[in-house]
Amino acid sequence: MPDRAAAVGPAPEPSGSYCCMKLIVAVHFDGTQAVAAAAAFDAWDAAEATQTYVSRIIHVEKAVRGALDLRELPCVMQLLREHSLAPELILIDGFVHLDAGETPGLGQHLHQALGGKVPIVGVSRKGLPGLSAQFEVMREEETQPLLVTCAGIDIGAAKVRLRAMHGRKRVPTLMKLVARLAKSSD
Repeated sequence: MPDRAAAVGPAPEPSGSYCCMKLIVAVHFDGTQAVAAAAAFDAWDAAEATQTYVSRIIHVEKAVRGALDLRELPCVMQLLREHSLAPELILIDGFVHLDAGETPGLGQHLHQALGGKVPIVGVSRKGLPGLSAQFEVMREEETQPLLVTCAGIDIGAAKVRLRAMHGRKRVPTLMKLVARLAKSSD
């Protein structure tokens, strides 16, 4: 398998503007184009982003049927480079690992593209057959768990932080904001 980091370009240089910035990213596809959006935050219980970012990607390859869809990876890397972002952690809507055996998902490829220096936390509303209850996180007032996978951070620590995020519903407030930004910026 080719080195994904080489295909998406170098990791961004630290901007120095945020020492403790965490970033939530989302990508929305519209045909052969995409919009990558991000919200920066400092505290895990923050109700509002400290800053938001949007990048438009003019051309995105089609997904390859039967293969892991990594189209978001170059979009996220472009967003990081374009805005000179160097977060201490990135939270994605998706999986870092596809099973308990740590088969790489989008988040693991992102972790590798960033030189293994930035922890990645993947959050998903949908389950995968290879992920057991150890990956589940229950949030306030909800019956359906979220699934958490991660690289560069302990799973227990990732689950505690996700549970602490603002929002009384299943999906944290800032994750909803980023999804709206990506979809409405077309």
